[in-house]
Amino acid sequence: MIIRNAERADAERLVNLIADAEKSGFMMFEPGERQISPEQLSKRIEAMEQDDKSAILLADDDGELKGYLFIIGNSPQRRSHSVYLAIGIGESSRGQGVGTTLFEQLDTWAIEKGIRRLELTVMIHNRAGVALYQKAGFKIEGIKKNSLKVNGEYIDEYYMAKLLG
Repeated sequence: MIIRNAERADAERLVNLIADAEKSGFMMFEPGERQISPEQLSKRIEAMEQDDKSAILLADDDGELKGYLFIIGNSPQRRSHSVYLAIGIGESSRGQGVGTTLFEQLDTWAIEKGIRRLELTVMIHNRAGVALYQKAGFKIEGIKKNSLKVNGEYIDEYYMAKLLG
């Protein structure tokens, strides 16, 4: 498995992987709620290629996408040292080190780009996600109370961050 930057040609497979990852129930969007076409995602990939502080990393196993990590930079100068992250792992690839490998490559990418702060949110009851992020060096900084509404119930999220350098 290699970790590489997404390319426009990956758009259709990435749309399918995002839909697969959303089946976990732990993503921002409900399964099937996100309506993004390969063409739209291709344009987003192209835009992120132009942004030095943003990227989409893919876990690619012989042409099969196993996971993704969206790295979303900030344009205000005062936040330019910080990025927000969104990760998704294909249902059949969870628990196989895909997330760990993506985060290892993220650290290298971030240091090269001069990023000091990595941020993400995770539903409090997503034990596997919290464990992965803690393993990668993230710390819980706070709780976003009633952050999401899932199946009619309000869900709290941890706000987590990792400082580099």
